[in-house]
Amino acid sequence: MSSLALSVLLSLVSAVAYAAGAIVQEHVATAGEDRALALVRNRIWWAAVTLNGVGAVLHVVALAYGPLSLVQPLGALTIVFVLPMAAVFVGRRPGAAAWRGAIMTSVGLAGLLALTGGSGPHALDGREQLRLAGVTLGVLGALLLISRTARRSVVRSVILAGAAGVAFGMASVFTKTAAMQWSSGTPTAGVPSLPAIAVFAAVGLLLSQAAYRGAGLTAPLAMVTVANPVMAAVVGITMFDERFRHGASGIVLALVCGVVAAGGLVLLTTERLGAEQVAGGPAGEVPPRAIVKGPEPVCPNATALGAGADGRSPQPGPAHPGGTRAGADGTVPPAAVQTLAPPALR
Repeated sequence: MSSLALSVLLSLVSAVAYAAGAIVQEHVATAGEDRALALVRNRIWWAAVTLNGVGAVLHVVALAYGPLSLVQPLGALTIVFVLPMAAVFVGRRPGAAAWRGAIMTSVGLAGLLALTGGSGPHALDGREQLRLAGVTLGVLGALLLISRTARRSVVRSVILAGAAGVAFGMASVFTKTAAMQWSSGTPTAGVPSLPAIAVFAAVGLLLSQAAYRGAGLTAPLAMVTVANPVMAAVVGITMFDERFRHGASGIVLALVCGVVAAGGLVLLTTERLGAEQVAGGPAGEVPPRAIVKGPEPVCPNATALGAGADGRSPQPGPAHPGGTRAGADGTVPPAAVQTLAPPALR
């Protein structure tokens, strides 16, 4: 097998592993276990972590055997793979809108990644790493605050998924910096980057897990898959002097691909919003208009209490000396007499 074919195979298996990890994460989120301590004790969640780790390792190995312009776009197939896999393993059949949104997002993201060029190896120094980490933490904090103001669970989940993609993208940037420093011949040079890699990877994993709560599978996964490489590409363009291929034409094509990917994300989000409305709300609540009120219940002892044949109580009469009001004719209802009688006569 040639190096190029091996790279393609590893990229496809990596995308499948990422898709499987997303399905398991969504299953854990549906079960209601989204707190950090509950997740740590959940073996199923650790299976999702393992699948994501396998996908990441296979992606790195694929980059060692194939060009970046081929491996990165193939990673976008995760969004497409997750639909048939969810139908087979979970029994969730995607609709036409989900397929259109997934394909649009994958095509747009693949085009963006294919157009992103490189300028050669470059590593961030200590000051640049601190500045980038501080800005990233500020962006993550702002996204978390915005997510708390979202009224719809789907919108909140998409925002959290975007924050997870930002965290994963920063972990990729610091990983690239550490790899460049290690390859320079000084093994200890990349050690300062390791804490940032661990923090951003853990934050991204927890945020992505929270994003699957109440928003289904495809919309959060698509947002994470898009935001991760796009954020890394933004850092590469602004700090690593990377450029789009083909000059001005490449910039125009990148804009078109960005619009296509954004359209796919919007389609996936609106498709989930429509499904949520049909289901009756974020938590499966029945909307007020769906509640059909039956006839007013009539008290079974309405006649004994002095009610008429229509079940309505007559106008109260004068008060009885014992405090119970009599009927319209001044007589005390039998139930009231029983109440007023001494205990021995009841």
